[in-house]
Amino acid sequence: MTHSCGKRRVNVRGVDAEVAETFAQRARGLIGRPAPGFGKGLLILKCNAIHTMFMRYPIDATFLDGDDNVVKAVRNIRPWRFFVWGGWRAKKVLETAAVA
Repeated sequence: MTHSCGKRRVNVRGVDAEVAETFAQRARGLIGRPAPGFGKGLLILKCNAIHTMFMRYPIDATFLDGDDNVVKAVRNIRPWRFFVWGGWRAKKVLETAAVA
């Protein structure tokens, strides 16, 4: 685990991810941020569903269980999707920019 600019970062499933831990960080997700570069993303803890309201670009969402095993992967989620559910076993989600 590494720290940069006061924000916790982890490497999960080969992605260098900033960790969203607080309610505000989890609710915001990637909204208002530029698309993460290749190999970068956001890990949202305590999360089994996401939205892409107010997003400006499509994302890929990889839902993980407590041991970082993939439960569900949803690719190329367009902006303004109200609800994407990862299933009951999902405990966190890794958001990355959609791969074309």
